[in-house]
Amino acid sequence: MPRQYWVETLGCPKNQVDSDKLAGTLLAEGMAPATAPEGADLVVVNTCAFIEAARQESVETILALSEARRPGSRLVVTGCLAERYGAELAEALPEVDLVSGFGVPVSLGTKPGSPPSLDLLNLPRPPAAAPWAYVKVAEGCDRSCGFCAIPSFRGRQRSREPAAILEEVERLGVREVVLVAQDLASYGRDLGRPGAVLDLVAGAAERVDRVRLLYLYPSALTPELVEAICATGVPYFDLSLQHVSRPLLRRMRRWGDGDRFLRRIEAIRGREPDAALRSSFIVGYPGETEADHDMLLDFLARAELDWAAFFAWSREEGTLAAGQDGVVPPGLVTERLAELSEVQDAITARRRTELVGREVEVLVDARGVGRTHREAPEIDGVVEVPEDLAVGSIERLVVTGAVGPDLQAARVGEPRPVGAVPL
Repeated sequence: MPRQYWVETLGCPKNQVDSDKLAGTLLAEGMAPATAPEGADLVVVNTCAFIEAARQESVETILALSEARRPGSRLVVTGCLAERYGAELAEALPEVDLVSGFGVPVSLGTKPGSPPSLDLLNLPRPPAAAPWAYVKVAEGCDRSCGFCAIPSFRGRQRSREPAAILEEVERLGVREVVLVAQDLASYGRDLGRPGAVLDLVAGAAERVDRVRLLYLYPSALTPELVEAICATGVPYFDLSLQHVSRPLLRRMRRWGDGDRFLRRIEAIRGREPDAALRSSFIVGYPGETEADHDMLLDFLARAELDWAAFFAWSREEGTLAAGQDGVVPPGLVTERLAELSEVQDAITARRRTELVGREVEVLVDARGVGRTHREAPEIDGVVEVPEDLAVGSIERLVVTGAVGPDLQAARVGEPRPVGAVPL
């Protein structure tokens, strides 16, 4: 019987791609996936270190898996936490057999302390188990946002060659690919090919039914890129805005302000009225005033984003924000988070309800569950669909109800029960 492995992934979609590539390496070495960590010969934890809550979750997961694993198995910790705090982590967690950053040599035969031997960015990966998959197109970031430590441990941007990316897209055997990078719109600049993202999006669209892009900086969202995204048939825009107050954004070393963002959003909707928009915002960044908070509330009401996430600022060592004054009291941050979430939840629910009665094209991800172009996998709401629809099929359905962020859909022309009304 082949030796078995278990990979536990925490954090963002980029980490999931790394885990897939580690799994592909282990499969190539003759190992097999375990059905549970308790039965694995090798347990790998791919950690996240973006903010304090993510670091805490990573440590708790490591300890839980150490306790659950069977005697004689190896526990390997990799990912952002290992890359950023490797020596400290190894000293603090003697339960772990190996702590190593990106490109960890995870095979059972590797001795602790061996140097990393893999380039995860360019490793092959196995076919996807779902009808969609993330595809990482670049590693690292050249920006210097005041709140972000990622460049300090992920390094400068390093783009993959387009041919390698498109070959991976074809091998995955999916209906939808989600292109991800820390700064996706800047893909190819380090290769001396500004604007390469346009050709990449077009090339991916020739190979799969759906192409979705995650993490777009608003300053890099050119009319040409908007057009390229809309041309894929998936007009979904994940804009990394972070805030709307111009003075606060300058303290963050970020571009833009609320008015500029609104003009970009209006331009997108002018090109494609059915476009879906998502963003994320930092709450309580040092120096955020009540006026700044009110500006963000007003922006949400005017922008009517389909989706938005709000995160409390986390002090990160080595970042500009770590030394800035004007830290917002935690209690006030909590109040602001609640107020913003309440406003956005109502907007999202209303926009979802407005879809009731409309025909939509749905990719069936799993039995009874699908997504339109408006929902990114694992991030946004889902669409409940008839359970007899084939997984991986793309179906034309009609929205029959909305429950919070989720939709319900049925076959076009399918009779509804007597007295049925939209939820």
